[in-house]
Amino acid sequence: MRAIVFEGGRAAVRDVRRPALREGFTLVRVLLSGICNTDLELKRGYHGFSGIPGHEFVGVVEGPASSPLLGHRVVGEINLACRRCAWCAKGLGRHCPKRTVLGIRGHAGAHAEYLTLPEANLIAVPDGVSDEEAVFVEPLAAACEILDQVTVAPGARAAVLGPGKLGRLAAAVLATAGVDVVLLGRASRGKAGSFDLVVEATGSPAGMARALALVRPRGTIVWKSTHAAPARFDAAPLVVNEITVVGSRCGRFEPALELLKNRRIDVRPLVSGIFPLGDAVRALREAGRPGVLKILLRP
Repeated sequence: MRAIVFEGGRAAVRDVRRPALREGFTLVRVLLSGICNTDLELKRGYHGFSGIPGHEFVGVVEGPASSPLLGHRVVGEINLACRRCAWCAKGLGRHCPKRTVLGIRGHAGAHAEYLTLPEANLIAVPDGVSDEEAVFVEPLAAACEILDQVTVAPGARAAVLGPGKLGRLAAAVLATAGVDVVLLGRASRGKAGSFDLVVEATGSPAGMARALALVRPRGTIVWKSTHAAPARFDAAPLVVNEITVVGSRCGRFEPALELLKNRRIDVRPLVSGIFPLGDAVRALREAGRPGVLKILLRP
């Protein structure tokens, strides 16, 4: 099969061996995959990654023949947990110490013609949700995770830093909860110390310092960014103003699918372009350009 491979800071489309099925796993033919900021950071050296990246996808189950999902369109939870440890027993497999992660750590990713995932990781896509919408389920679930982690009252004031893909999804999710939310770009100004909640989704090591400047005393910062370079900021305001900082990563897929199915969030305007998988190197360059939102790959 064809796949994009990262190695030594370079990207190339190559012919690689199609993944073999193991017991409890399914073979998924990828229909669309989405390039996200984490993919770009992996190429720059985040996690010392090499291999097939990609964790946002929609596909069709093609095996095994006994799978109840055979022939169905699916999206998939990206963390492959051991399902035996204390974290897994709590339903928090994303923190399983033995986990691998699709396209990020120890498991070949979605920027390919095929991928494998445990059948338990997959969830069927409703008929009314298009492929172009379904490919957003993973990042939309990450945005929905904010409401699972933080109690936000209707009318609360929130700022989302970073008008990229994740920032826009986070702002849209908060708006569905009745939050008074503003989306702030690099040049946008917000009143210092005036927001109950600040979501840091800039993808930049400099984002946290700005979040600390904008949040009110005893407010909350939800930190979404991951990047190859370390973040450096003055932590004194965090202590003096008694700020709560919540690290936030993956989320449950069910709320994201409900938002898409019920047309409460429209993700289609976020698609900046769809490239064939064979043109993935150019697609990665396009995805890294300022102002470009979501670039999709079609095998």
